[in-house]
Amino acid sequence: MKTLPFAFAGLALLATTAIPLSAQNSKADSLREMDEFISVYKRIKGSYVDKVDDKQLMEGAIQGMLNTLDPHSAFLNESDFQSLQTQIEGEYAGLGLSVTLEEGAVKVIAPTADTPADKAGIKSGDYITHLDGELIVGGTLDEAVNRMRGEPGTSIRVTIFRPGRDEPFDLTLTRAIIDLKPVKWEVKDKVGVITISGFSEDTGGDVVSAVKAIERKLGAKPTGYIVDLRSNPGGILDEAVKVSDAFLDKGEIVSERGRDKVVVQRWFAEKAVPGDVTGGRPVIVLVDAGSASASEIVAGALQDHHRALVMGERSFGKGSVQNVLPLSRETGLRLTVARYHLPSGRSVQEGGVKPDIAVPQISDPDYKKRTKLRESDLRRHLINEGAAVDEKNLEDDTVDDPRFAMSAEELKKQGIEDFQLHYAMQTLERLGKKPLKLADTTAKAGARN
Repeated sequence: MKTLPFAFAGLALLATTAIPLSAQNSKADSLREMDEFISVYKRIKGSYVDKVDDKQLMEGAIQGMLNTLDPHSAFLNESDFQSLQTQIEGEYAGLGLSVTLEEGAVKVIAPTADTPADKAGIKSGDYITHLDGELIVGGTLDEAVNRMRGEPGTSIRVTIFRPGRDEPFDLTLTRAIIDLKPVKWEVKDKVGVITISGFSEDTGGDVVSAVKAIERKLGAKPTGYIVDLRSNPGGILDEAVKVSDAFLDKGEIVSERGRDKVVVQRWFAEKAVPGDVTGGRPVIVLVDAGSASASEIVAGALQDHHRALVMGERSFGKGSVQNVLPLSRETGLRLTVARYHLPSGRSVQEGGVKPDIAVPQISDPDYKKRTKLRESDLRRHLINEGAAVDEKNLEDDTVDDPRFAMSAEELKKQGIEDFQLHYAMQTLERLGKKPLKLADTTAKAGARN
């Protein structure tokens, strides 16, 4: 009987030592912070100058939590949730812009090709300051996006501030159905050009179909292929895997690593598409500062496997994966859950994909003046844990290169409206039917960090 107190004392000791002091302090801090939150909530409900409903306060609190995380995590209200579903399915009415919020200002990541925004000349790095003459700086991103969307055929006046220009300027755009058929193809001088503007449903299958259509049109294998991923903001991870798979016979395409670094999910070639559908023809991938996320998976995987030359500018540098978690039938949570890594083990986070051949878009008259927006410019962006990031812009490497000394006006006189595409075409023509041999500029595929 005398042992019982010791037994209980022993249990009490175990119970106490099982929870470290730091954990106890952390729990106490959490409770104190929750009390503070509830106190603020009650003060607002009881004393704010206007009545505020619970939905507004709770949504604001959720947004506030997510605003302390990385720039890609967000609460999706009913409008946002529907918008995301629309983008995945591939069609909505609006201007065709991918935008972010920076210091209260709406900043353009990239316009979608062949949309009203693209045709009007809106560029990556532009700031949208007014809509129909009304200042939108200081508002929310949702408010700006909702105003830019609307009935097809209706117009909106957009005021643009472009770094490098002295004065803002206005553009009047007519809203249209943005049919995000992400894959377009054409044949130019026996070269197959495949333009991928996004990664929505069936993008991988559409790329395979484009390769076959190009061969049918030529009646033979083309000299090579140009895969244009410029201003492609990304999309569904699985579709990026399928597109990469279309050009690869075998090997890892991408891996995903979350909070638990030991757990690694990997995707490989040969699962979605059997073999290289091009039959080994030379491939050049075009990227720029607007090529992000899924685009960087494709460009980086083909580069790591020495399957393609990557040409253009350093890409955006978004190496994170977001899951969309439904909270109700109308709302959801977009949460960053992992970092992805390319076959060599490297991450593109912050640094992007560095092209094998840096080629500036000198056919764009504003190219040298325009500020490029990349992941590393966004507030609260994730840090690249694998290696130090070289922040030197690749555009600087080409400033004194005589190959790129021509002006936009001189190129236009020669009929060259897209210099990067023109340069890629010339490169493929020089390669001809010879096997594509790439310099070993990247780590050997299969290496791990």
